[in-house]
Amino acid sequence: MAYSSNVTRASVRRLAVPSVAGESWRDSGPPLIAFVAVAFTLAQLALVRPGMGLGWDETVYVSQVSGHAPAAYFSAPRARGVSLLVAPIASWSSSTALLRVWLAVLSGAALYFALRVWRGLFPGRVLALGGAFFASLWVTVFYGPQAMPNYWVAIGALAATGCFLRAQADSTDRAALWGLAANAALMAWMRPTDAVWTTLPLLALLVLVRRWRRLLLLLALLGGLAAGALEWIVEAYVAYGGLAQRLSDGSRAQGGLGWHLAVLDQMRSLGGRALCRPCTGAMPHPLVTAWWFVLPLLAALAAVVAVGRTGRTSRTLVPLACAATAAIPYLFLIGYAAPRFLLPAYALLAIPVADALRHLVTAPDGSRRPIVSVLVALGIVVHLGVQLTVLHGMVERTTAAHRTWSRIAVDLHRLGLRSPCLLTGQEAIPIAFYTGCSSAATSGNNTNSTAAEIADTARRVPTAHLGTTTGRPPSYTRGWTAYTVEGVRVLVSPKAGEREEHGVASVTGGGGRG
Repeated sequence: MAYSSNVTRASVRRLAVPSVAGESWRDSGPPLIAFVAVAFTLAQLALVRPGMGLGWDETVYVSQVSGHAPAAYFSAPRARGVSLLVAPIASWSSSTALLRVWLAVLSGAALYFALRVWRGLFPGRVLALGGAFFASLWVTVFYGPQAMPNYWVAIGALAATGCFLRAQADSTDRAALWGLAANAALMAWMRPTDAVWTTLPLLALLVLVRRWRRLLLLLALLGGLAAGALEWIVEAYVAYGGLAQRLSDGSRAQGGLGWHLAVLDQMRSLGGRALCRPCTGAMPHPLVTAWWFVLPLLAALAAVVAVGRTGRTSRTLVPLACAATAAIPYLFLIGYAAPRFLLPAYALLAIPVADALRHLVTAPDGSRRPIVSVLVALGIVVHLGVQLTVLHGMVERTTAAHRTWSRIAVDLHRLGLRSPCLLTGQEAIPIAFYTGCSSAATSGNNTNSTAAEIADTARRVPTAHLGTTTGRPPSYTRGWTAYTVEGVRVLVSPKAGEREEHGVASVTGGGGRG
């Protein structure tokens, strides 16, 4: 198999993506793209509330670099990209509001640069519309300012695909090569397995299609993926028993990867469920899921339109193919759902879908154009209304849950649980972060201890077990004092009692013996 670091002029002419209105991606970004990025940042700050506490997964990532609490158990599927992303703030400040502002600004800037990569591949208005579509989804606004990896995989996928197309069109574009490597590294840095799934079409084109073979481009893509995943791979051998074992543990943590039809689960999660596991209950209102049915239709229209246009085929079909492979594991290979899993697919679909909408409202059929334009405008208005409604409900529920964790932490402090301390039981990981304690589990995906080790620790530092009022407590809590805090049954070790403040019974609602 032969590779060439350069392509012939004929090949360049065949693959070249003509510049739109003479614009180059190196020029300053168009005002419309900048406006979308700024609006996205402001929407996060206004609608998601910087003061919203950290979620379960966020506490895991933030605790790795925070001085507020000990590092939580880092399970096999996780990667440390998010922890490094939040380190500039979390390493010295425990302010959630400040962290949210940092991530909102960072995510807005990242969206701008990811869209800017596509300048010249599509008209500026299409890029702005595509960016607005992606940025208007409730799941994008909700997770943009959160310490979670999925948005950043989406941004890396969007920018990497644009850089790939540029480098294919112009063999002298070294900036595109470096951009491809950097964004492939970003994806792998955040979620290595997602990075592989998303870039499969790019790798297939570079290896299997003769006229797409470019050695430098292949090296840039593979090098970027390897650089981003290097720490994860090294950690696999240091802490997880090897790469194969880490992949196996990661599969088990997700219920076992294999054939699972999760399409309906994803639809149920669109109504505002952070994690749908198990995913039961009624489907959301049809208005909530309508855009999900329209999206593949517009993607198909974009493909049909692209095939009929010179120079448009690859720049439309390539991101569509990457969107499909990015979605495959979360639609067909895991037995549960979370809306954030599909963010990379939505980002890659955004620009082709925007181009399809543009085609609908600018088609030469003058008699139908006004009707189509009105229908598209009406659909956009309804879409925005639905997204805002779901987002509002999601923020309200999430904020209430996080405030409950915060109140439990306050009461645990009054019960004598202050660092150094240990929490076990249900929701021990997030509540431990709020309290400033370590967490431990003897079963489940976050197993990191044994009953004997917990009992030994309880003799040295304040320890508490969080459970239900009807559940059977573990054996190591025998003789511990029982309290009820925010509906949670808290069993506190004698060591914690040494720190207990006077009058705590009136705060916790009384106590008893476990």
